[in-house]
Amino acid sequence: MTANTPDAGYGPAVHPVVADVTRRLAERSAATRSAYLERIAAAASEGPARGSLGCANLAHGFAACGVSDKLALAGDVTPNLAIVSSYNDMLSAHQPLKTYPDTIKAAVSEAGGVAQFAGGVPAMCDGITQGRAGMELSLFSRDVIAMATAVALSHDMFDGALMLGVCDKIVPGLLIGALSFGHLPVAFVPAGPMPSGLPNKDKARVRQQFAEGKVGRRELLQAESAAYHSPGTCTFYGTANSNQMLMEVMGLHLPGASFEQPGTPLREAFTAEAGRRVLGHTALGQHHTPIGEQIDERAIVNAVVALLATGGSTNHTLHLVAMAAAAGIELTWDDFASLSEVVPLLTRMYPNGAADVNQFHEAGGMAYLIGSLLDAGLLHEDVRTLMGEGLSQYRLAPRLEDGTLTWVDEVKETGDTSVLRGVEEPFASDGGLRMLSGNLGRAVIKVSAVAPERHVVEAPAKVFGDQAELQAAFSAGELTGDFVAVVRFQGPQANGMPELHKLTPPLAVLQDRGQKVALVTDGRMSGASGKVPAAIHVSPEAKAGGPLALVRDGDPIRLDATTGTLEVLADLSGREPAEATADSGSGTGRELFAAMRGSVGPAEKGAGVFHL
Repeated sequence: MTANTPDAGYGPAVHPVVADVTRRLAERSAATRSAYLERIAAAASEGPARGSLGCANLAHGFAACGVSDKLALAGDVTPNLAIVSSYNDMLSAHQPLKTYPDTIKAAVSEAGGVAQFAGGVPAMCDGITQGRAGMELSLFSRDVIAMATAVALSHDMFDGALMLGVCDKIVPGLLIGALSFGHLPVAFVPAGPMPSGLPNKDKARVRQQFAEGKVGRRELLQAESAAYHSPGTCTFYGTANSNQMLMEVMGLHLPGASFEQPGTPLREAFTAEAGRRVLGHTALGQHHTPIGEQIDERAIVNAVVALLATGGSTNHTLHLVAMAAAAGIELTWDDFASLSEVVPLLTRMYPNGAADVNQFHEAGGMAYLIGSLLDAGLLHEDVRTLMGEGLSQYRLAPRLEDGTLTWVDEVKETGDTSVLRGVEEPFASDGGLRMLSGNLGRAVIKVSAVAPERHVVEAPAKVFGDQAELQAAFSAGELTGDFVAVVRFQGPQANGMPELHKLTPPLAVLQDRGQKVALVTDGRMSGASGKVPAAIHVSPEAKAGGPLALVRDGDPIRLDATTGTLEVLADLSGREPAEATADSGSGTGRELFAAMRGSVGPAEKGAGVFHL
């Protein structure tokens, strides 16, 4: 294996900023990327790795198989694929995965291979744990999933793998784990979104009414149950659906697979075809494509571009950095900022619009989005994918013809310009994410859902130790006048960096009343960051000695998304840092994660416990 280092030219079709960011990324990552490629080259072997297992080892590996699979795995000419799944039947997004292993096994067997269910990984839901102690395990679950994936693949039985997962930390964790076995080809197999239910804007309105005391718990639960109502992924464009978009633009999904609903013939065909494709990409196949070579600097830049063009989840300013690091690539927030200046916003999906992902899919979806970005030179076409060489095949719409999955017509037009547009007529001239920096540190802000007149807020600070304190102040009527809410000690070292969605309804109520409000926090807001300007992921965090620990009530703070600045307009010298007021050390399993809180890196480096 050799380093796939971008050259000086890229051809005339690639936007100069995209080319420059890719070049800088490659230069910055030269040593770590080369070391990674050498490591996965050393892990590769001539023929299946199971051929080097002792007889007792191998016998354990296929003891539960049928006779024909035992015979096949005893030799060294039949590829064996691992299936790693996040299936559970509590979470709607993962419930459809129950039947996928049997579908994959049958398809792989017909194609001349074997597939074994290698292991399961945990899958927790941020939607369930919002405002609960369990949310403090959420971010760390990504790295637990990565380790569980490595355990599943550690038996040297496999020539390729299929990753079954959907939601927030699951897909990044699966990819980080898969990249640690970068000598293997890998496909990601999604489940698809649930059918559209109560429109997201109506759900948000009821949430805000509940925060104001205008409706009760019964009405709120009815609204939530009408929005989240069946198997499949939640339909708003949060982290789960950003995950699916990223896997497709990185060539780890089949074209068009991301947003096909569960239970359709096309979804079944996608699942079976994923197994066949990986079979052909093994060292025993005709198109050997190790995932560690596939996910190179070009693929990472493509992922950032697509995230910006769709106004995707702010969580990926953490996850993409961590995923890139797992492939030896040093992605930085500065790369996001540089690309954001030239990548236009091409979609309007909740929370930055009224539509959901089903409407995006129906309007032309990923095929139209990728085609538009390719035509503008904003994506690298010369990447390796599940379809082979080149991203252009992802412009094509999938079809079932006599039961056979094929890709035929290029999607050249959007079906709904209120949801999806081309580069020539974008919703905004730059991406939906921006980076902030100043004497409070570095932060991320999602502006795609924030009205332009709210991109600059300067107001006195009101400081809180967690979101419960702010909610209590709201309920007591104490949040009057203009202010910047500083919610600190919410970073990865402090308490695992929970999402703070419970802050959105009260702050939105105050904003609608005419108050100027903003949020500054070292915690997360995720893909559902809404209409209130929020500087999140502040790094360094308060627990690590960041300036947030020095801020006091009344200190003037200026958040300026137009200039990219985050400043406290007060002299902080001579102040003693505040201490965290909430105990996050025990209960709901938090005591088991003390070692992770102690070793986790900063948000700007991906908030991971691995130092790759």
